[in-house]
Amino acid sequence: MGGGGGGRRSLGDIRALEQRAKAALQGGKRNVFISFAMEDLDEVNLLRAHAKNEKSDIEFNDYSVREPYDSERAEYIRQKITERIERASVTVVYLSESTPQSEWVKWEVEKSLSLGKRVVAMYASDKPPSQLPAWVSEKKIGLVAWKNLATELNK
Repeated sequence: MGGGGGGRRSLGDIRALEQRAKAALQGGKRNVFISFAMEDLDEVNLLRAHAKNEKSDIEFNDYSVREPYDSERAEYIRQKITERIERASVTVVYLSESTPQSEWVKWEVEKSLSLGKRVVAMYASDKPPSQLPAWVSEKKIGLVAWKNLATELNK
């Protein structure tokens, strides 16, 4: 006789178990894919350092792309970015005045959503940038200040 418990687990139960297993493998850290415009690299690096200094349970992961979106290497880059997004539990988009012009950020958001990942748009100051990308409202992506990001990601 088999020892199966007889009941079926729902997809939500399986996903919750999968997330707990991933967190345990990462030492309790939450693997976050961070999407940002290359113009914001210095600011994003400061946020990464701040997260490490605060002993945060967030580990930022990205694939910094200096190649044009339509370059010869773009398909290879998209493949590598997809792998990083698949390993992440959530995608955080760093919002700035440069974000609306970034084709890479738009693609990363669309890829994250197509893979079933939660996407959160984060801004560093007290208020979001004056010009938001159209996809923020179109895709109903929540906005959060950096100071509240850890709380938001633990929901």
